[in-house]
Amino acid sequence: MASADLRDELSCSICLDIYTDPVTLSCGHTFCQDCIARALDAQGQVGVYSCPDCREAFLERPSMRRNVTLGNIAQGFLSAPEAEVSGVYCTFCDFPVLAMKSCVQCETSMCYHHLMRHDRSVDHKVTPPRASPRSRKCIVHHKVLEYYCCVDSVCICGQCVLSGHSGHKVQSLSDATQMMKETMRNVLQNLTTAMEEMEKSIQSLREGENQEKVNGLTKRVVAMLGDIRGQLDALEEKVLSEISRQKEQVSLSILGRIQYLELQKKELFEKMSRVKELSTIADPITLLQESPPGVDFWDAQVRVREKKCSEDERHGVDHLNEGLISEIFEEALLKIMTSVKSGLSGPRWTSLLLDINTAGNHVHLSDDFKTASWSKGNQTYPETSERFQYPQILSTDVFRTGQHYWEVETSDTGGWRVGICYPTMDRTGDESYIGDNEKSWCLRWQKNQYSVLHDNVETMLSPEPLCHRLRMCLDYEAGTLSFYETCDPNKHLHTFTATFTEPLHVGFRLLKSWVKIINPEE
Repeated sequence: MASADLRDELSCSICLDIYTDPVTLSCGHTFCQDCIARALDAQGQVGVYSCPDCREAFLERPSMRRNVTLGNIAQGFLSAPEAEVSGVYCTFCDFPVLAMKSCVQCETSMCYHHLMRHDRSVDHKVTPPRASPRSRKCIVHHKVLEYYCCVDSVCICGQCVLSGHSGHKVQSLSDATQMMKETMRNVLQNLTTAMEEMEKSIQSLREGENQEKVNGLTKRVVAMLGDIRGQLDALEEKVLSEISRQKEQVSLSILGRIQYLELQKKELFEKMSRVKELSTIADPITLLQESPPGVDFWDAQVRVREKKCSEDERHGVDHLNEGLISEIFEEALLKIMTSVKSGLSGPRWTSLLLDINTAGNHVHLSDDFKTASWSKGNQTYPETSERFQYPQILSTDVFRTGQHYWEVETSDTGGWRVGICYPTMDRTGDESYIGDNEKSWCLRWQKNQYSVLHDNVETMLSPEPLCHRLRMCLDYEAGTLSFYETCDPNKHLHTFTATFTEPLHVGFRLLKSWVKIINPEE
């Protein structure tokens, strides 16, 4: 019996491993005690028991009988040396006995007893025991394989050398084996050297990459936490301000209702006094003549109730609008979570709206606050400290951390600048142009030519515009601002490198042109 066959016979069909404490069910099938116990526990949850092998059903949980003999055989199989477990058994013995040698010519394997007889009877070539001695013979001529064909890379017999492999380079098996081992040693040495160099490179990259990632992540997290604190402080101020506003509004509403009800109370008191006075008159004619005519006076309770309902409708809700306060919280917290995800998971498209309070008087803003156009006429916006003297406009959103990108579509006429700036940038004077001061960075398009500006230093870019759709990518912690044309394929235009020290707004400058914020999916 082959070792593989014996292992199959000694393997549990549930865990597919050698039996451990084997037990046998009444149907005759054997399993590891723990394996069948777990299987029956699982079946017990549905109330139906069956053998995992033959599927024989049992009305009750079947009893298990320990198979001592099979357990001893399995234990002996496991405790045998590895060489013996994976060995070959004697072809001639009636019961499994490990073979010592295999005869190539006879295609048999023999134990010590039968090997002694074989050695005395014939002079055949014997080898270490093999599961299939036939594999040592040529499948065409059924002769012992003695040579190796270097051309076809196969082992051949002596007759193959004269027939099918005539003219090929042929070596003896020992020479071919020696050469193959030498080749393998050289290959292994080269591979070992390459592996060592690769491991050094990987380790070097990993150490540098990890440290860089740790430093970058630490900076982003610290910046994000500071940003979150600032946003939470602003949220607290906004919510408390809204509560105070609603409190004042509700107080005024309640005061008005109290005054109205006081008047109603006075009217009722007067009517009550009049009714009491009339009720003391004994003369029927006098009583009826002095009583007020009409039903309004006598139906006072109904009218008061109707007036109260009408007044409730007129004054509206007289309590705090908790729903509005909840919406403010949800919107602010959602924005915070979005910025956290963006800061940790890489650049993400961020929706932008433009702030009309920063728009110069020659900037026309669309109703959706996403398109800014140069206007020849004065828009006569109210004066604010945030408003630009020249046709420029900033985003309402401010970015203190994370990785973001935006896309804009631009006109092909006039000139424009798109970029970022600190909120403390001047709003008036020659240095209030985006790119003309140390607090702003921008891409400029004028006379069909790209350039970039920072601190009033302009650098011309060589590529001519291919399309009028741009992407701006900001990595606050890394201190980079990149510009791309989103043509097919995308073209990188320029990347600024800086150390950002303040929050950042997106900003546009217009000259007989327009810029539109767009969704990348549009």
